[in-house]
Amino acid sequence: MLIRTAIASFRLWSPMVAACLTFCAPVTPLTAASRATSPNIVIIFCDDMGYADIGPFGAKGYQTPNLDRFAKEGIRFTNWHVSEAVCSASRTALMTGCYNNRLGIFGALGPGAQVGISDKEMTMAQLLKQKDYVTGMAGKWHLGDARQFLPTHHGFR
Repeated sequence: MLIRTAIASFRLWSPMVAACLTFCAPVTPLTAASRATSPNIVIIFCDDMGYADIGPFGAKGYQTPNLDRFAKEGIRFTNWHVSEAVCSASRTALMTGCYNNRLGIFGALGPGAQVGISDKEMTMAQLLKQKDYVTGMAGKWHLGDARQFLPTHHGFR
């Protein structure tokens, strides 16, 4: 079954989050009852991607059939903003719904950074778990590489 993008279901979450695309993070409702009423959610976040770099937004010269299908069968956003044009900062805002400056994440965190996403902040994955979703994350995390900052400590399986 094709996982449809349904970021609009984040009505209770920050408008900034609802307007962004992030990680490749498939999220599926856990229970049969939840699956019947809750959409599947896939968020794809790409650093340094221009508006017309993929087919659904007008890319020329190459094809992106899977992304085209996501856009056709799901929800396509045409205007979104991030809190900062650098990976760790924008991922922090997306995951928490808070401005990165408020959480002390500036720019890009390097390997061995002494800071990362705080346990005191609720992430999108933790919120979705409260709604009976199963969460997963693949790809670039970039919110700290120490054990306490890893995705498995912030709501992802």
